[in-house]
Amino acid sequence: MPYTINKTDGATVTTITDGTLDNTTSLTLFGKSYSGWGELLQENLIKLLEHSASTSAPTAPLEGELWYDKSASSLKVYDGTAFKPTGGSRAQGTAPTSPSAGDLWLDTDDDQLYAYSATQGAFVLVGPVYTKNQTLSGWKIETVTASSVNKIIASMFVGNTRVAVLSKEAFTPDANQPDSTTALLTNGFASVASGITLNSTLSASFSGNSSQATAVDVSSTTNTSATVIAGGNFLRADAADTTTGAITIDADGGLIIGDEQELSITASSGDITVAQTRQDKDLSFTINDGGTTKTPLAFAGSTGNITLTGNTTITGNLTITGSYDKSSVDVSTYTDAFLEVNEGNASDVDGGLIVEKASGEARIFWDTSESYWAAGTTGSFSQVIRLADAVTDGDANKQKVLKTTAAGNVKVTSATLGAVGSNISTSSTSDAGVPSIGQVAESIKRWGGSVISDDSSNSVAGNRHVETSAPTSGQGSNGDLWFVREA
Repeated sequence: MPYTINKTDGATVTTITDGTLDNTTSLTLFGKSYSGWGELLQENLIKLLEHSASTSAPTAPLEGELWYDKSASSLKVYDGTAFKPTGGSRAQGTAPTSPSAGDLWLDTDDDQLYAYSATQGAFVLVGPVYTKNQTLSGWKIETVTASSVNKIIASMFVGNTRVAVLSKEAFTPDANQPDSTTALLTNGFASVASGITLNSTLSASFSGNSSQATAVDVSSTTNTSATVIAGGNFLRADAADTTTGAITIDADGGLIIGDEQELSITASSGDITVAQTRQDKDLSFTINDGGTTKTPLAFAGSTGNITLTGNTTITGNLTITGSYDKSSVDVSTYTDAFLEVNEGNASDVDGGLIVEKASGEARIFWDTSESYWAAGTTGSFSQVIRLADAVTDGDANKQKVLKTTAAGNVKVTSATLGAVGSNISTSSTSDAGVPSIGQVAESIKRWGGSVISDDSSNSVAGNRHVETSAPTSGQGSNGDLWFVREA
């Protein structure tokens, strides 16, 4: 006869047939007349006794089932969806996993207590606000005595040192204080003011904003004098103001101007820097010239260029590193009779004049390595010949530049001319060109240019030729005469 197994609320868990096992739950259930049921019964009792202690959760758990999680050392209960801690406090170095609302956790590393907030989904610090390594830090409520009367104060500690005391009334602590406040007098609080009193041994001070002050002590930096000055005598920081005295900024940080601190005047090792700090913004100096604003000096932030407007007088030397670029003038004039380049350079270097062309450049310069003036274009330079370097006798001074004598003569060993060119005619009496040998030979061989004319309609121009052989076909022109000389 099968067993019907029900839960506490009457719901059926499973039905077990005679002689069979059932693993619907975390326990092993067995039917009627199952052989070996005693061992299984004892194991089920052990599981119940130890709450299924294991590093992994039981399989097929029932709602309300307990499980001891050995990995977390925590007792958990199954809520129908997952195993959740049963609550209580945990003492360990790391936050517990799968916590429930209200669970407490003592962080053993920092000695701080946390409570789990389901709303925030995290452990929230209960206290103390400082870790054990930080020691006492934060506000601590204490009782001290003044004239044997108890005074309630709030002490601010940082790293176990009392930095400030908050009190509703002023008093002088008694020499003998109860408990941990015994050292109040000797540790920077000989007297306590109404409000906040800082520890005098720390040279502590307030840093920040104050809504108002009745007076300011300006006699010294230690605030030991009773001399005070009215607040109305201080310069305004929120509006334009005027002072009859000089302003001294005794710091290298200097002066900063602008809603974005664009202009700064700073000092470093005695050097002064005036800086426009905004990217690509200009720095200009203006003057009032007869009621007109002019800008004689301007610095372009986008290029770094400097613009000078108006006549400029320079007393001393002007040194230019880079190129001189004329913009609107074609001629530069100089009062000095000479222009000097390479001044002050201890080494000899080439120097001269460069003229930019559409392609390449033209130069005239002193060639240091050759010790002479040279000129040329685009890397092809040759010596500039002086009159003293030229000679009148080219035969005696080979490979020299020639010049004429006082009489206008030039002497060379030999002369080579170009192509023959045109023949010398009998009428070429005014041509001062030097004839070539070919021209002379051809003129001897052929002369003429005469015109045979009997009337205005029949004229033949002809030349006279001397040859050792008869003319060939196509040689000569109409009217030419040929004279044959015997070979």
